[in-house]
Amino acid sequence: MLRLENVEVIYDDVILVLKGLSLQVPSGRIVALLGPNGAGKSTTLKAISGLLEAEEGEVTDGAIEFEGQRIEDLPPEKIVRRGIFQVMEGRRVFEDLTVDENITMGGFTRHDRAELQRDREMCFNYFPRLRDLRGRLAGYLSGGEQQMLAISRALMARPKLILLDEPSLGLSPLLVQEIFAIIGRINREEKSTFLLVEQNANLALSIAHFGYIMEGGHIVLEGEPEKLKSNEDVKEFYLSGGGKKSYKAIKSYRRRKRWLS
Repeated sequence: MLRLENVEVIYDDVILVLKGLSLQVPSGRIVALLGPNGAGKSTTLKAISGLLEAEEGEVTDGAIEFEGQRIEDLPPEKIVRRGIFQVMEGRRVFEDLTVDENITMGGFTRHDRAELQRDREMCFNYFPRLRDLRGRLAGYLSGGEQQMLAISRALMARPKLILLDEPSLGLSPLLVQEIFAIIGRINREEKSTFLLVEQNANLALSIAHFGYIMEGGHIVLEGEPEKLKSNEDVKEFYLSGGGKKSYKAIKSYRRRKRWLS
């Protein structure tokens, strides 16, 4: 469904952030994009959704294809209409609108009223808490409730591909587990496709079908979740399974990553 081939992104005509990034997202799958802060994960999502221009960024090389068509030069409104919807980091709900109004805004490009009502009920079935909060202003919701609302708003657009940027950010561990379980359900039951950017590698790999690990603007490792989980570098530096990280181990890890890249 989605293919990035040797994509390069520069901010302010000077700062090189993505350095020949390549990845693929098959239809009906969850693909996890993992990595530390500053690796370029959010920039990757903005390159796909067309939001770079607002931050003085641009795709300067490579190709982004969605369903076989190049989209790297399209404005964000046209990308949305092609079926790509991004759930931004930090939720970004309409705080002065109610829960119900936020959900309605998700379907503003659609005109199939009967199906819109069906999809509204679908959102409330996946997130029953929102049904009880329909009349409450979104700005008064908890962080977890806002994340549920942001995902529901995305579902109302009936997108072909949902870009999820750090859905666990600022949420309690129990709530994060609940939301990730629901994302997995939505994928299975609605056949929705997700590109999931996340720092919590354990949770992301628990629901993903394939994973990429990104550092320094490009992919350094990729594979099926079980393959990544069994990789010693991944266990030590992303799954917290390697105990205390010595400076010597970190230098060795970085040398291996430079060789891999």
